Amino acid sequence: MSRIIAGAAGGTPLVSVPGSMTRPTTDRVKEALFSRLDAFGVIADARVLDLYAGSGALGVESGSRGASSVDLVESDGKASSVCQRNADLVNGAVGRKAVTVHRSRVEPFLERTAEDTHWDLIFLDPPYPLDEVAVSAVLAKLAPHLAPAAVVVVERSSRSPEPGWPAGLERFAERKYGETKLWFAEPSVPDAIVPGVEAMA
Repeated sequence: MSRIIAGAAGGTPLVSVPGSMTRPTTDRVKEALFSRLDAFGVIADARVLDLYAGSGALGVESGSRGASSVDLVESDGKASSVCQRNADLVNGAVGRKAVTVHRSRVEPFLERTAEDTHWDLIFLDPPYPLDEVAVSAVLAKLAPHLAPAAVVVVERSSRSPEPGWPAGLERFAERKYGETKLWFAEPSVPDAIVPGVEAMA
């Protein structure tokens, strides 16, 4: 049984999604991932987005560890109900509504998100059948909503190719844990403008 590893709700068992349609992140991978994110210093007070949330394990772990807000996005009815139960566990532990569940497909959710909404930490754990073109399209919709120092974590099968990074997003690290591959990306830094040089009309 998966659990919340650390923070206000540390040690609390998580509710799992029944059946085999979802592929939860193992506690081993989750522990390694959050150790790395702690080293980056991106969890405390972060605005977190968990896309294809499944049980919401990554998002609620962030909420337990001090994220200011967490949005879980999941379209499946059973999975979104599990997300809500796990969100309630963390919200009760932290004493406020830190985690919000959105029952929605990822693409429409991003399309209707206000332009001035930005996140600091984003998890994408898309279903393995979702091909790289579709994953890249989602990343492109996400890019305008990244805070300047945001970290994007894409979880895929270790047999999957590297995601196609859209304009505005670039990979800075990757890690493999057995059958799981994690890709870390951040907003691209525009090329420096040389003083005195103006773009040609």
